[in-house]
Amino acid sequence: MPPDKVAAYADGLCYTDLVAGYYIGAPDELLDAIADLSSWFFGWDDRHDRDAVHGRTAQWRRLCQGLHRALEHPREQLDHPDPLVAGFADCVLRLYGHLGPRWNARFARHFHPVIDAYDHEFGNRCTGTVPDVAAYVELRRLTFAHWVWIDLLEPTARCELPDAVRKNPAYRAAALATQDFSAWYNDLCSLPKELAGDEVHNLGISLIQHQGLSLQEAVAEVHRRVSDCVRDFLAAEPEVLRLAADLKDGSVSGRKLSAALQSCLFNMRNWFSSVYWFHHESGRYRVESWDDQTLPPYVSDTGAPEFPGTMATGISGTALAETDPSGGE
Repeated sequence: MPPDKVAAYADGLCYTDLVAGYYIGAPDELLDAIADLSSWFFGWDDRHDRDAVHGRTAQWRRLCQGLHRALEHPREQLDHPDPLVAGFADCVLRLYGHLGPRWNARFARHFHPVIDAYDHEFGNRCTGTVPDVAAYVELRRLTFAHWVWIDLLEPTARCELPDAVRKNPAYRAAALATQDFSAWYNDLCSLPKELAGDEVHNLGISLIQHQGLSLQEAVAEVHRRVSDCVRDFLAAEPEVLRLAADLKDGSVSGRKLSAALQSCLFNMRNWFSSVYWFHHESGRYRVESWDDQTLPPYVSDTGAPEFPGTMATGISGTALAETDPSGGE
């Protein structure tokens, strides 16, 4: 943003405040990196929107290619001419310094499909394609980066969870519920903004387009799904707590792992209140206060800087086809 826009809007957008409520206990340097990643994500989302609106396909593809490279070799992309690539590389490099190579590889493995899913959405925007409800639900779990945000619970707890814990059905159910809640509540609050901007990716819009619901009926259905997520989490939570208790086998490592799992579950729960608060405090969703309801006043229509590089050849559906949206590996 230019300085005048920063002064007018940055604090009111509450992007960095959002993560402070659901990574409680994180070391300061980690919380800084997660907060920057959260802010970066909103900037990336806005670039996606404006590139689609203006048909900047080549620029968008180069951006996606740069982001894929930044995941694998972040240090090499710190001076990239596109600030979205350089900023992402900076966040990734700082995140990679906390738990080690195995966690880093999993984070990258979970984020590559997020980039491809955004690319898939870009194609839908350019063709005016509204995904049906089932397709949208699976796509949204990638564009919201469900398993990336769940991964970040572990460095917050200062402990990498073993596969037996991460893939435990109760843990996965709780994680999915908290992330689906966040995605659907975001859809609920951003629906006026996205209808004004002729968006095609919103659960409410899919319900209207493919199930013939009225706007009021679609809002009620999204609200019902949001409420179901809370109930699903509350049903899974006691089972995760029992798992944490079972991990206390009298050893130091058992106590550490149990405490880490409890920290992850505690912060999963915090997503509900933090996401609710954010959507009612952030100026991002106050569409009625914008002169042009299709364009937030702090977003520029200027394209990304031109830079050399090989263009991607097309929209990649590889990750969408090969990745289990529930986070399976």
